[in-house]
Amino acid sequence: MSTVTLTTPAGRMRALARAELTLLGRNKGTLFAALFVPVALPFSVMSAMSEGELKEVGLSVGTMVLPSAIGFSLVFAVYGSLIGVFVARREELVLKRLRTGELRDHEILVGASLPAVAIGLAQILALVAGCLALLDAGAPDNALFPVLGILLGIVMFGALAAVTASFSRTAETAQVMSMPLIFASMLGSGLAVPLEMMPDTLASVCELLPLSPVIELVRGGWTGGLSAGEALGAVATAVAWTLVSVFAVRRWFRWEPRH
Repeated sequence: MSTVTLTTPAGRMRALARAELTLLGRNKGTLFAALFVPVALPFSVMSAMSEGELKEVGLSVGTMVLPSAIGFSLVFAVYGSLIGVFVARREELVLKRLRTGELRDHEILVGASLPAVAIGLAQILALVAGCLALLDAGAPDNALFPVLGILLGIVMFGALAAVTASFSRTAETAQVMSMPLIFASMLGSGLAVPLEMMPDTLASVCELLPLSPVIELVRGGWTGGLSAGEALGAVATAVAWTLVSVFAVRRWFRWEPRH
């Protein structure tokens, strides 16, 4: 008598995540970018603004660098590394083979994302601890907003990575395709220059960038300067980007090599 082994979605994604973690560990370039680049970049932000300039907009060095550190982790450890993962596995026909088994499409994408997400979360926790210890950032005034911002950012940038991978022909071109969003996030989402220090018109435009609501929730939750209405607006912006990204993935994501 044959025995049928039943599997669950969680078990299938866990198995795929273990395999992906092994492959990620063999890719030294991706691993370096995911682990060390987000750690180094936030401290370069410290030299961009003087403490006096930050105090004028109600910020300190700690509340400036800490959200920036979280943003860099989302951009590089999650978004940047996942684009390479999706493109490389597609070009190696891994995604195509996985679809012939029990795994459903969303399970493949989520399972492949879990190692990068875990690295990003661990990095965020380490950077937050470092900022609290070294920069005296203090405890958040409202811890719900930073937690919500981080969770929304992980989901949103995971979906955005899949969208970018959809239009990237090779792993090399994937790096180029990711640059517009990375540079826009670094320059316009408050990582280097707080939105409060920008002209009102420019700040209004930059608030619509994908990373901006995450930084707004994290920074506002830490300083206590974010009202419930402003938080709701930031959440709505992040959810809108996520929904649009999910639609784009369902519509255009490629499971076979692009020719």
